[in-house]
Amino acid sequence: MATTWILTAESSRAIIYAMESRIKPLKEIESLDHPEGRAREQDLTSDRPGRTVDAVGRHAVGKEVDPKRHEAQLFALRLAERLDQGRTHGQFNHLILIAPPEFLGILRHSLNDQTLKLVSQSLDKNLVQKSELAVRNQLFS
Repeated sequence: MATTWILTAESSRAIIYAMESRIKPLKEIESLDHPEGRAREQDLTSDRPGRTVDAVGRHAVGKEVDPKRHEAQLFALRLAERLDQGRTHGQFNHLILIAPPEFLGILRHSLNDQTLKLVSQSLDKNLVQKSELAVRNQLFS
């Protein structure tokens, strides 16, 4: 029997469901949390930029990536690793991704090619705090 995993995610939390049939309820496999994704930007950075010394003298080092985006990327990588683990252990045959548009893009970019090939559907919605029934209704409405 083919199993589909459904990942509902945002930058600070995610739930993986398994679906074996369109008529059966979704089964929650795992809930993942990333509290740093909920932190305020000022709590993720220091007051001043870092400093470096080169042959000319001291220079401030600017931010390369927005701290909130960096935390989202870290969480997306963690989710991608978990999904790849499920794929390599044969836990699912198809994958559905549900996330807000920006995080969905970060997540898709984090997946390796083998896992990305199993993505059968993507929804750009934030459903991570919705019930299993609400997630099912969005998929089959």
